[in-house]
Amino acid sequence: MACFPLLLMFAGCMSAGTLAPSSDANFTARDRRELANPPYRTASISPTYQRQIVQYHRKEAPGSILVDSRGPFVYYVLPGGKAIRYGAIVGEAGLAWSGVAAVERKEEWPGWTPTADEKRRLGPLPSYVEGGARNPMGSRALYLYSGGKDTLYRIHGTNQPEYIGTAISSGCIRLTNEDAIDLYGRVKIGTIVVVL
Repeated sequence: MACFPLLLMFAGCMSAGTLAPSSDANFTARDRRELANPPYRTASISPTYQRQIVQYHRKEAPGSILVDSRGPFVYYVLPGGKAIRYGAIVGEAGLAWSGVAAVERKEEWPGWTPTADEKRRLGPLPSYVEGGARNPMGSRALYLYSGGKDTLYRIHGTNQPEYIGTAISSGCIRLTNEDAIDLYGRVKIGTIVVVL
């Protein structure tokens, strides 16, 4: 119960706003090819979880990222008390990570190497999946490091957009492929990421 006032305070830090323009201007030829006929079903994303520009009253500097695991949302902080808010998929109970990290690597259409824990929990998985629309990492990945070490957590796209707004991942933060491309284009190496 002691957390309730903190939740109320946090909820007041960011309020709903206008939908952020959605554009494929940052799409590469490969993006257009991979996303033209994705192997997953097209998902209807609730307006709550669609990309929006919102008021932002926390202390993070413009250009930084905040992950609100309770939302679940990812915020890219803009100047002037605003942020771009993206709907997200976050780690299921017991698998989520919180802390402060930095983006130390970025990759377009990354390959996926399942961890030993993922293989144990999820059953038989291939040792490696090439980058592409069938890959669980999706269109883009931001690799999070803390203290110079890879946290093994990522902010990346997904081949399961129907789960945006839920906590079902193995710990990573997932966005729609389109939102992952948008965020990737804004983020620089060294960007600070705060995960609550």
